[in-house]
Amino acid sequence: MLIIENLTHVYANGVRALDEVNLTIPRGMYGLLGPNGAGKSTLMRTIATLQAPTSGHIRFGDIDVLKSPDLLRRTLGYLPQDFGVYPRVSAYDMLDHMAVLKGIAGARERKDLVESLLNQVNLWTVRKKAIAGFSGGMRQRFGIAQALIGDPGLIIVDEPTAGLDPEERNRFLNLLAEIGENVVVILSTHIVEDVSDLCPAMAIICDGRIVKEGAPADLVRALDGRIWKKTIDKADLEAAKESHQVISTRLLGGRTVIHVLCDSDPGAGFSRVEGGLEDVYFSTLSNTRRAA
Repeated sequence: MLIIENLTHVYANGVRALDEVNLTIPRGMYGLLGPNGAGKSTLMRTIATLQAPTSGHIRFGDIDVLKSPDLLRRTLGYLPQDFGVYPRVSAYDMLDHMAVLKGIAGARERKDLVESLLNQVNLWTVRKKAIAGFSGGMRQRFGIAQALIGDPGLIIVDEPTAGLDPEERNRFLNLLAEIGENVVVILSTHIVEDVSDLCPAMAIICDGRIVKEGAPADLVRALDGRIWKKTIDKADLEAAKESHQVISTRLLGGRTVIHVLCDSDPGAGFSRVEGGLEDVYFSTLSNTRRAA
């Protein structure tokens, strides 16, 4: 279990990227959902011991992460939002090199490990191909393979499906779900579907603060009967925002579909719709920004 207490990070320019973050993350897939600039990557880098916070505490099992970062690194697998590779090196050789860096000295042990990982992430047939020639999805699957070296107990993946086509996204999410059965996996993303498809527990972060957390199904249930929909002309959008709490908009057939949050029927042609995790996300951001 990962426990984060009162974690705050203020950059030198005064930006408060994290503001008293408190989370308890159990084994399994855990979704951290938030818009760009919300503090997700700062939190992931801090947990991964790549930067020290201004204040707060992090514990993973018996490890005090901030006092003993090397102990955490021994059981950590990390796939950052962007990661570099040697472009002319094959996937097999790169994984073998990373295994050496992780302290796996025996040639036979490394061979068995590398072959097992390449098969697990479905890259065995391209093991001799240079990573520079990989597609985005193949690079992400390679990233997961390197994160799994050393049998980690904590795995962090930061925006892993951004830019992937639907087929590669499904393949990658299935791989994460398989991995997440036995270890703590934190999935940091701004893509609502990634969390709804995978995570039995989640939190929403906005402006460096945790503004909502719980099981996705419970959070959706709490909106039952409070989400209303209407299709309007684009020119009427500003007037709708003045009279209702509009939480999301989208264009459909040249007109604008709006979702509003309201405890009772707002009338004026609105119809009640069954809420989803996207409505939870947008309504939470709307409430947070209205309160600011």
